[in-house]
Amino acid sequence: MTIQAIDNLIGQYLEWLRDRTILREIDEEWVEITTPYLDRHNDYMQVYVRRDDGGYALTDDAYTVTDLSLSGCDLDTPKRRRLLQTTLKGFGVTLDGHALTVRASAADFALRKHNLIQAMLAVNDLFSLATPIVVSLFKEDVESWLIENRVRYLPQVKFTGRSGYDHLFDFAIPSSDGIPERLLKAINQPSKNAAQSLVFAWLDTREERPADSRAYAFLNDHESPVPPSVIEALTSYDVEAVAWSQRAHFLDALAA
Repeated sequence: MTIQAIDNLIGQYLEWLRDRTILREIDEEWVEITTPYLDRHNDYMQVYVRRDDGGYALTDDAYTVTDLSLSGCDLDTPKRRRLLQTTLKGFGVTLDGHALTVRASAADFALRKHNLIQAMLAVNDLFSLATPIVVSLFKEDVESWLIENRVRYLPQVKFTGRSGYDHLFDFAIPSSDGIPERLLKAINQPSKNAAQSLVFAWLDTREERPADSRAYAFLNDHESPVPPSVIEALTSYDVEAVAWSQRAHFLDALAA
């Protein structure tokens, strides 16, 4: 695949993002931005913006955390609170009460909005689970498996892509002895949204990484099989799709 081909794909993604973004004035202060991303109820995700001290304040209006709490996912335990804060910190997003918030200037507005949306998707994926059924969070399961198998990694690694957007990968395994760098993303709920987000992150950053770098998506198939469309979307863009039940088959490629 050529650089021009990847450039075209990134351009198509950004055009899709623009065309499917809808703005609506709520009042004299707030503007609602409806994005093309879907939440777990298949509703379009929305953020709210207002002018603030010479810049802009963006928020999800507490939707993400409140929705999960109302669905029975308690985020007030110390373990999950720490994970929530760590996840938000990786995107430069803060928690104000239950609201995910970020400040932006005119120059970095697009980047900050992108980071807020990515944080909403990440929090939804981390905590969108039934507490009585799932004992531990999927990302923690992946990390424990890496540690158990003595795979050396760097957690929460952020790269800036050609578009200027930042992209957060859950783990990075450095290159060694002729083995390429490997970037890992743990996806608790394999969905079209999650696949699109990872594909864009990979396409946008791969030309900025060593030429032989590889991307892996760890997909939680504990409760149900991964949809074939998700696997196809990932593999079409050279992202290795790893069903959690089949993780042992990929250990040699990661541990080297």
